[in-house]
Amino acid sequence: MPQLFKPSTNTLARVSLFGALGAVAFLLWLLAAFAGSGWITRENVPRTQPVAFSHEHHVGADGIDCRYCHTSVERSAFAGIPPARTCMNCHAQIWATSPALAPVRESMRTDRPIRWTRVHDLPDFVYFHHGIHVQKGIGCSTCHGRVDRMPLTMQVVSLQMRWCLDCHRRPERWVRPRAEVFSMEWQPPPEQAALGRKLVAQYGIAGSALLTSCDVCHR
Repeated sequence: MPQLFKPSTNTLARVSLFGALGAVAFLLWLLAAFAGSGWITRENVPRTQPVAFSHEHHVGADGIDCRYCHTSVERSAFAGIPPARTCMNCHAQIWATSPALAPVRESMRTDRPIRWTRVHDLPDFVYFHHGIHVQKGIGCSTCHGRVDRMPLTMQVVSLQMRWCLDCHRRPERWVRPRAEVFSMEWQPPPEQAALGRKLVAQYGIAGSALLTSCDVCHR
C-alpha cells in the first residue's frame, strides 16, 4: 500500500498540536488578565456623584475625621452614608445657598436620601464587616487608599478574592496600631514584620488557616 503522507507530516502534526495548546493557554491567560483589569474591577475610575463631594477638601484640607460622616464604621458591618443633616451641620453656615448643594437641601426638605453612586460594591454573596476589620487594626487607607487626596472618590484595589486572601494569609503585613486606623498618613515602619506579629497576637487575629476558610466570607 503506498504511503499517503510524507514524513514531514509528522513534524507538521506536532507543531499544530503544540500550537493549538499554546493558543488555548494564551486565551486562558488573556481571559484572566481581562478579568483582573480595570475594565472589570473599575480600579482608579473616579465616580460621578449627584453632589460634587471632595474627600480631598473635607478630609485633606479641613481635617474631618472619617467617623464624623461614617458613624457606624467601628461597630457595624456597614460604614454608613451620612444623611443630609450631617452635611448641613456645617453647610447651614458655609455655602448655604450654593447651587452645588441644591441636592443636599432638597434631601433635607423632602426627607429623602441622596442617591449616591456606590464606589466599593462587593457581590451579594460576599460577607464583609467593617467593624471587625477596624477593631483588628486594619486602616481605612489599606482598602480605600488615600481618600484625602481624591477630589472624586475612586476604588484603588481590585476587591477580588485574591486581593482579600493576600491579606488574610499574611495579616501581619497590614495590621497597624488601633490608634492609627483612621490616619491617612500612616505608613508601615521598617520593623513592620515584628510589629505585625505582635499586633496579630495582641488583637487576637486568627491564623491564616481559619481566615482563609470559605465560610469566613461566604455565608
